[in-house]
Amino acid sequence: MGLGKHIYLSAVLLAVFIFLGYFLVVEQRPGAKFPFSFGLDLVGGTELVYKADTSKVDDTRGAMESLKEVIERRVNIFGVSEPLVQTESAGLVSGNKDERLIVGLPGITDIDQAVALIGQTPLLEFRLASPNTEEILKANPEAPLDKLFVPTGLSGRYLSRARVEFNPSTGAALVGLEFNKEGGELFAKITREHKGEVLGIVLDGAVLSAPVIVDEINDGKAQITGSFTPVEAKDLVRNLNYGALPVPITLSTSETVGATLGEAALNSGVRAGIIGFIALSLFLILWYRLPGLVSVVALVSYIILSLVIFKLIPITLTAAGIAGFILSIGMAVDANVLIFERTKEELKKNKNIHDSLHEGFKRAWLSIRDSNISSIITAVVLFWLGTSAVKGFALTLGIGVLISMFTAITVSRTFLFAIAPRTDTQTKRFFFSNGFHK
Repeated sequence: MGLGKHIYLSAVLLAVFIFLGYFLVVEQRPGAKFPFSFGLDLVGGTELVYKADTSKVDDTRGAMESLKEVIERRVNIFGVSEPLVQTESAGLVSGNKDERLIVGLPGITDIDQAVALIGQTPLLEFRLASPNTEEILKANPEAPLDKLFVPTGLSGRYLSRARVEFNPSTGAALVGLEFNKEGGELFAKITREHKGEVLGIVLDGAVLSAPVIVDEINDGKAQITGSFTPVEAKDLVRNLNYGALPVPITLSTSETVGATLGEAALNSGVRAGIIGFIALSLFLILWYRLPGLVSVVALVSYIILSLVIFKLIPITLTAAGIAGFILSIGMAVDANVLIFERTKEELKKNKNIHDSLHEGFKRAWLSIRDSNISSIITAVVLFWLGTSAVKGFALTLGIGVLISMFTAITVSRTFLFAIAPRTDTQTKRFFFSNGFHK
């Protein structure tokens, strides 16, 4: 690639990073569409860790996903700001089949209140619509469920299973229900006495479906018809099955973090990052001169790109996550240091600046590749086997390493070759040397 192309590409990269930097500034304003997501250890609140017993469940992943959705629905009903609900395996090496459900409630520091928000297990019910539902909704569009639907006594414990079926004539997706003997008798009584009425299927206080009873069903089997897509039918079946067979959860640990403590931790982390970056930049410029200045520009580009990715994914930043990000900044510098040292060795062989830079990148690449791959493997293992705190560290570290490899090999290279002189003088060699080498 010629000098002109390097200069053109450098201008494009600078424009892109300036735009991304502007995006970060704009998105820090109140009401931003892509705000940073911070963990409870930084903003304060309560974290509840539940142990889920999945010993009687075949599809553990599906059961935990359904449980997560139910808990999110419960928390959202109470208006908790940006709740964080996630599932976590006990670990591949522990041999324990229990899964964990981690619930973060920002702004809530009363553990008893937090526990009350979560409750225990999801409840599946079959309820009849109230005869005067329309009048109730006209008077109060936000009327509670108990006023709109009447309990029938038929609940998820009577449901044997639900499954996705398809209409043989139209191919439309259906949801098939099958009750046990006691449930089948109760279901037959309900459908016989309430033909033409709406039977609401309610999971944990939320109406999943509201089919109309067409005829008496006395064999304990029924179909829910409607304009379902296969995916919607599958989701409804999953919710029905795991409402019928709820996953028992018990509170394992709880932790409360005050807002003041969280803010102090966040400010300390940011301050440490800024001080470290300034010290690092001074060292790079004083020791590596003009290439050091270029590496600082590349480092700023790396930080901007990383923060934008953290916003857009989004990644929940914890104190451990910020530590992983700061560590990845140091690793981003490491790649540049390798390149500059290899370049210095080539300059000592009396090669010109351009050829020395080219050879320096070529010789440093293998070391950069191997060190970054080992770091990525470490991050993957930590994320796979670690707890939630360790996962935050591993995620930011892994993403940071990938971005740093891009900025070191692409951004730094483009900028350096854009300013690399084709002819040598003593002054030019001084600015592209480092340390005590002239």
